[in-house]
Amino acid sequence: MLDTNEIRVEDMPEGMQFLLDRYPRDSWEAHPGFKEKTRHWLGAHQMFRRVAERIRLDNESLLDRDVAIDDYAARLSYYGGNLVGNLHGHHGWEDRSYFPELSAADPRFDAGLALLEQDHTDLDKVLDDFTRCANRLIKLSALDEAQALKEAGQVHNSSVVIEAFLKRHLSDEEELAVPIILHHRLRG
Repeated sequence: MLDTNEIRVEDMPEGMQFLLDRYPRDSWEAHPGFKEKTRHWLGAHQMFRRVAERIRLDNESLLDRDVAIDDYAARLSYYGGNLVGNLHGHHGWEDRSYFPELSAADPRFDAGLALLEQDHTDLDKVLDDFTRCANRLIKLSALDEAQALKEAGQVHNSSVVIEAFLKRHLSDEEELAVPIILHHRLRG
């Protein structure tokens, strides 16, 4: 299991935020450089936030005994698989394609991009831990409901970590990348 003390909790360094001062979040949509590709990327981030929250809320419903274990296991399988698979694909694409594009446009932000890439590595560990716990709970749901309910606490802990991790990471990523995109008129 990942030691959550290793996960970055501090904000992006101030030196990485100077374009954000020029292009604050509430001005992005109106900027002429804000294109559909950027809107789609931000939409994927919103989907990750919603799915992570859904996984936590479903788990809390199970812990409160408001949902049957088999119904919960099916939802966990669906939403958990969706979140883990899509995050791995999304972050792989960012590391291989998106971040190099941003770096080429404005290397002043390479330190911030390196932090985000490290977040991806750390998140992989968190997602692996979640996957192990979730798969164990799903298997136990058909074999031993009492044991499955015990495992639900671990799934809850992992889901809380994922949700908090994504909240900070995705905001940092957006507030670093979108101002670079707008400033350099990328992704048009």
